[in-house]
Amino acid sequence: MRNFLLSLVALMISFSLNAQEKVQMADGLRAEGKIYVVVAVMLVIFLSVAIYLFSIDKRVKKLEKDK
Repeated sequence: MRNFLLSLVALMISFSLNAQEKVQMADGLRAEGKIYVVVAVMLVIFLSVAIYLFSIDKRVKKLEKDK
């Protein structure tokens, strides 16, 4: 268990160290104003998946209620 925790901590530290580097693609998109297009597309995708999941959940609840 101790080895697992140590490896998990080491993994988290390595992720935080990599997160400190600048992302050139994001800086380029932000400089050209295209970052808003990326954010809008991601928002549309997220909202459509969320709406789909909620509709599936409603259908499943209705089926469970009918049984």
